[in-house]
Amino acid sequence: MNADEGEGDFSDEVATTEFPGQGSERTDGDDASDASDDGDLNAAHDGLPDVSRKVRRRTRRTRPRSKTIAMKRMTRAELRIGAEMYPPVLDIERPQTRADCKSEARPCPWVACKHHLYLDINPETGSIKINFPDLEPWEMKHTCALDVADNGALTLEEIGLITNLTRERIRQVEVRGLIKLQGRRELR
Repeated sequence: MNADEGEGDFSDEVATTEFPGQGSERTDGDDASDASDDGDLNAAHDGLPDVSRKVRRRTRRTRPRSKTIAMKRMTRAELRIGAEMYPPVLDIERPQTRADCKSEARPCPWVACKHHLYLDINPETGSIKINFPDLEPWEMKHTCALDVADNGALTLEEIGLITNLTRERIRQVEVRGLIKLQGRRELR
């Protein structure tokens, strides 16, 4: 699998099993005498379904993958144009604590906040990862990771939908976080 193919190759898989002697192999040209021959087989399998299905609940990815903008790959001209288009806003007071942020309007307008779900900024490389390239920040249902955490326990699939990650990636992040917490507890 290439890295460009996504975090998982999702396909609809349905495995079917037909039981022998059940009416699924009959054609319209069969006559009544054949039906009496199959009566003994059908009597032996009464109560069994015509078709047993094993359904794997894998659905196709409905959202596009996140997009990363690497600052190293941008030219000086592109950086200058971006700075002209989006000058820094210094005159607006930003929330400083969770208490200030909790009373703000939702969806959260502070996209540059590290808890905002729309984008992630890597402090080491300066790259920007847009988690939902098909949506604008005001179109998102959940915008703040702290609000999601306040809602309580969610399944891996629900968190995956909120963060645009797969269930497996969410599990990996959870394990990494638990290991970090355990290491901090041992230091005390």
